[in-house]
Amino acid sequence: MGKLDGRVAIVTGAGRGIGAAVAEGFAAEGAAVVVNDLGAALAGEGQDLGPAQQVVARITGKGGRACADTSDVSNFEQSRELIARAVKDFGRLDVLVNAAGIIRDGMIFKMEEAQWDAVIAVHLKGAFNTTRFAAAWWRENRGGQYRLINFVSGSGLYGSPTQPNYAAAKMGIVGLTFSCANALGGYGVTANCVAPVAYTRMTASLEGQATVMNYSADNPRISAANVVPPVIYLAMEASAWLTGRVIESGNGSIALFSNPVITRQVTKNGIWELDEAITEMEQSFRPAIEQPNPFARKK
Repeated sequence: MGKLDGRVAIVTGAGRGIGAAVAEGFAAEGAAVVVNDLGAALAGEGQDLGPAQQVVARITGKGGRACADTSDVSNFEQSRELIARAVKDFGRLDVLVNAAGIIRDGMIFKMEEAQWDAVIAVHLKGAFNTTRFAAAWWRENRGGQYRLINFVSGSGLYGSPTQPNYAAAKMGIVGLTFSCANALGGYGVTANCVAPVAYTRMTASLEGQATVMNYSADNPRISAANVVPPVIYLAMEASAWLTGRVIESGNGSIALFSNPVITRQVTKNGIWELDEAITEMEQSFRPAIEQPNPFARKK
């Protein structure tokens, strides 16, 4: 008996890397999987069914159930067709994993509009497109244990300086996920984010960072497979208690991020005078921000 027996999942960006590892992990636990991947290059150019078909071949070769799909998640109508395909081929949809992505890096003062738009379209609009149609199906078919799992990134959570478009898209997905957790809970849906730490063709392309983080194909801790166990758990019915959170997974670690909370606050009855507000902010907020960083390297 697999932990996902009888469940049906869509995994976008599943032709390579983490998405492929998730799709194969789901299938190994008994899920039927729609392996969605446009087969594009890292920057989003081109289309190739090959990567998705190869993942499906590995799954079916081990006795699993899967089908390949090349819908472009940045396209609204193709995303509608993607959700419909899962229902048509496997009878239902229990889990949606949004892992599709591209990168077009650059410093904010050099970034072109096309770089920004392309990354936002695939990551943020793509997550909206698929989620919109999955949520509609879940709302019409209440009574299930449905799961939305969106991949985000430390690039957004920590603010990668060379990826303003990628960081913005990923943090937008965090907000989308929190909204879905609040909006869809009554229909049996949980919504969570996973921030992976793994060696992929994306991390391999990050100049300098791959070496610093020991992102290498020879490091088993950083393998895509090491991201998968908590994703499988989030897809299980047993995870119904967990929603509206960000989980970091990879490099041998599974971590729970805190959600945004107010750490310092000043209040007043009435309208703030400018100088008074400045004084209160400096006296209250500045000590909290300027506390010594325990992780900073000692000189």
